[in-house]
Amino acid sequence: MSTNRITNGNERTLIENMLDRNREALIETVRGLSEADARRRLVTSLTTPISLLKHAAAAERIWFQRFWAGLDASECDGYSERDEGTFTVTDEESLAEVIAEFERASRRSREIAARFTLDDTKDIALEGTVSMRWTLLAMIEEFARHAGHGDILREQIEQAAQPNP
Repeated sequence: MSTNRITNGNERTLIENMLDRNREALIETVRGLSEADARRRLVTSLTTPISLLKHAAAAERIWFQRFWAGLDASECDGYSERDEGTFTVTDEESLAEVIAEFERASRRSREIAARFTLDDTKDIALEGTVSMRWTLLAMIEEFARHAGHGDILREQIEQAAQPNP
């Protein structure tokens, strides 16, 4: 990971650092995979290594562009509906493009989050009143969980590539 771990500092710095480290951890689960391996479906759900990143980019847009910036879905820079479509990757999209999409969405999320204090709140349908603090913590949870999923998928892919003795 290129983002250094910060273990002491103000709350915002610590939270944002942890979120950025989890974003990077998720990207690392796919880095170096072939296009075919990135799309390998090893579980019954829509979860593949590349779809985890696609889903994460959509989560960034949903929480920061839609909810915090108040943009309509048509104004967002990619898919931002709360449904299974967040996992959809077209055949034309390369792994590098999906990584770049997630990185762009993350940069935009950082810009939007910087406009608010940790204590600022929004009323969000299906969630209630949420603070920016809660949103950042929820994203840490989301990306840590999906990085774990990605680690397991990668382990399965790499194990399948090993020759049997």
